[in-house]
Amino acid sequence: MTQPALELVSVTAGYGDNPIVREFSARLQPGSITTLIGGNGAGKSTLLRAIYGTNRFFSGQVVFKGQPIERLPPWERLKRGVGFVPQGRCNFPAMSVEENLQMGCYTLPGAKHAAAIGRVTGLFPMLRQKWRTEAGNLSGGEQQILEMAMVLLVEPSLLLLDEPSLGLSPRMQGDVFTTVQKIAATGVTVLVVEQNVRGALLISDRALVMEQGRLFMEGPAAEVRTDPRIRQAYLGGNIQHTAA
Repeated sequence: MTQPALELVSVTAGYGDNPIVREFSARLQPGSITTLIGGNGAGKSTLLRAIYGTNRFFSGQVVFKGQPIERLPPWERLKRGVGFVPQGRCNFPAMSVEENLQMGCYTLPGAKHAAAIGRVTGLFPMLRQKWRTEAGNLSGGEQQILEMAMVLLVEPSLLLLDEPSLGLSPRMQGDVFTTVQKIAATGVTVLVVEQNVRGALLISDRALVMEQGRLFMEGPAAEVRTDPRIRQAYLGGNIQHTAA
């Protein structure tokens, strides 16, 4: 059996003295897209932060490429190949696309900057088209693609995405989902928290459903999408694809 790209073993994490995620276990296979579903306050963002190391870890294991990483600081996890694009804008709005990408190379040796930027602009040609444009003047979808590209500069093998299509128009949401598929096609494993559950499930291989910090359901995305409980709770009773 193929070694999981990421294995979560009874993970309990949260903030201060308050566990939010409780005994959460799951496996992600290399190169797959997994959507993490749950209501507001279910613990989805907390779980992503626990994987990246930016909140309090109470117990359990985060096993990345066969090695436990739960005690490592975030920068060490990044060096090992864990990338994280948090919710909300996280670029430098007064700087150009070019300058943002240069900033994204800050952990790389200088000799590797040009090749890294060439790789992500080859994957996302829009970045070259907007090369001199200030990031703050890009559309919401373009900014999201820029932010994903900034993380991909360091070639993570696992990418954590927190609400990448939040606040975007249906067309821009479609562009972001297409971008996620392009990323996974390069062999990167993607774990995404997404408010557009229908759109995310349609591009995903698997789905994890959280309730009150615990794993409630998991399985192939196509099966989870048609489960009556998921359809009623997150898809409004309708499983037809409406995102453009």
